[in-house]
Amino acid sequence: MSRVLTSLEICAGAGGQAIGIEQAGFDHVALVEIDKNACETLITNRPQWNVISCDLREFNAEPFKGVDLLAGGPPCQPFSTGGNQLGELDDRNLLPEVPRLVMECSPNAIMIENVAGLMASGFSEYRTAFADAIESLGYKGEWRLFNSSDFGVPQLRPRVVFVALKKKYAKFFQWPSPHETPPPTVGEILYEEMLSGGWQGANEWRDIANKIAPTLVGGSKKHGGPDLGPTRAKKAWEALGVNGHTLANEPPAPDFIGMPRLTVKMAALIQGFPPEWNITGKKTPAYRQVGNAFPPPVARAVGEAVARAIEAAEAKARGIA
Repeated sequence: MSRVLTSLEICAGAGGQAIGIEQAGFDHVALVEIDKNACETLITNRPQWNVISCDLREFNAEPFKGVDLLAGGPPCQPFSTGGNQLGELDDRNLLPEVPRLVMECSPNAIMIENVAGLMASGFSEYRTAFADAIESLGYKGEWRLFNSSDFGVPQLRPRVVFVALKKKYAKFFQWPSPHETPPPTVGEILYEEMLSGGWQGANEWRDIANKIAPTLVGGSKKHGGPDLGPTRAKKAWEALGVNGHTLANEPPAPDFIGMPRLTVKMAALIQGFPPEWNITGKKTPAYRQVGNAFPPPVARAVGEAVARAIEAAEAKARGIA
């Protein structure tokens, strides 16, 4: 019987990556997050989780030495095409903390996610330097770009993932393959929520919203409020029958006429959060948690691939395979 795998989560946010890693079979020994609203979301949904509210720069990972997986999503704004792309010059860049944490807790594997903008040619040297720093500690790692829609998420949402494993595990690692079935449409994933207030137009709307969503944006603290992004994104949402200029407090009423707005819960469903996951806080900070999230289904797929590699290596060491 294989043992229980453990995970240390950094920059945990509202728990998108943590949910996926939990679904992949890992037990979280701790989750580190500086945002009070996100911490409240984590504690509300998983009271048993060890949530540590602090600045990652002040966090010491030594008490968790020997953890199986160090995972997390450092702030994406330094590399986002929606920002100034200052990269390592951005004071929000926490990627340099990762090698320090690796030295402190010596995980068997590392899984770090970020925005697709990090794969831009201008950050090539930065990506290489980061990978070299991790590999110098005894790991083999690689960057990989994923479209979330390939793993059942009803939006394109490209994300980049860096996975590294200690060399004795690395040869057993294989990146996950896209699902064979297409993801649900916006209409399919949001139909029950749109109907929950008794809206008589829900069936007709579902037929209009018959494609996956554009990438959900709105996670920056420095820019924007509870809306679905810039003009181009709003037009894409309009084509799906959604008013992207603001978010609603509740689903459409029975006699509602026009294009409905998304609620925070609907946005979370678009990100791949489970329906029962409660994003806490007022609308703007709640939506910011959702907009920053790594879709749980993608995290699960990569997490399962990491778990398989660790289990296969340890099984072979025991002479089972």
